Amino acid sequence: MELRQLRYFAAAVEAGSLTAAATRLHLSQPSLSAAIQRLETELGVPLLVRTPRGIEPTSAGRYLLTTSSRILGDLDDVAAAFRRFGSGTSGSLTLAAVPVLMWRRIPRLLSEHAADAPDVEIRLIDPPPWTAIDLLQDRKADLAAINVADAEDFVRRHHDAFEIVDWGEIPLVAALPPSCRDAPDPLPLRAFDGRTVVLPQRTTAVPSLPEAIEQAFRTHDIAPATMRITETIQTSVPLIEAGLAWGILPDPDFESLTRFELVVRRLYPAPAPLSALVLTRQGAAADPALARLLRRISGADGP
Repeated sequence: MELRQLRYFAAAVEAGSLTAAATRLHLSQPSLSAAIQRLETELGVPLLVRTPRGIEPTSAGRYLLTTSSRILGDLDDVAAAFRRFGSGTSGSLTLAAVPVLMWRRIPRLLSEHAADAPDVEIRLIDPPPWTAIDLLQDRKADLAAINVADAEDFVRRHHDAFEIVDWGEIPLVAALPPSCRDAPDPLPLRAFDGRTVVLPQRTTAVPSLPEAIEQAFRTHDIAPATMRITETIQTSVPLIEAGLAWGILPDPDFESLTRFELVVRRLYPAPAPLSALVLTRQGAAADPALARLLRRISGADGP
């Protein structure tokens, strides 16, 4: 039994006439009649009876019509699903993104992307940047979104291993305890001189926030009294909220840090911003769902 035969049979019953069905199918009437006869021979039962009003299905024919309609409907659904996969509007992706980008930029991306690709499931992981890169290399993530201090240097060192999309600048702002609500905006960078400053640990694998802050302090001859080192940016926040330190943190949209009990101020002179980069494995963008998401991130596909 072939799918073509089932479609021919269903068309004949729907039309009520072999001649009318043949016209719809762009076949000759003898060819359609022969195809249905072969189907009846294969199944060993008559499927159609001829009446003065045309053709009608037998009881076996009604059973086949019900069954074949379900089969053909399922196949149409499968074909439609694969068309969505091909257009990048269906599938699943894993995005490993540093927590700072999770605070606002990633939710906004997911909202915009879901508007025209609702059947793409995007799973989220929020590791440190070096772990995000490891997950990407180990094929446990499809994309890695990280912040770096020197985008040109990072691209120069890693362009052979990754395809890299620039996702824009990440400004650095002053993050102060709640008791500093009277602090001016912008806050002079010089205000950090002699203060206890919290700083995430640095990693040679992905120079990022620590290197950017240290460079700004060197450039402007600022000497904090103490540097408290934490594991990550997010573990710096409670120390600042508790009034134990001041910090300089990335704020992708000048509003991501408002969810915390912090006083946020722009800095003058402003430190060099970080760069947000989105990495994929070389050749991975051949996946239509991934390519569609990357176009959105780069601004080439919608807002």
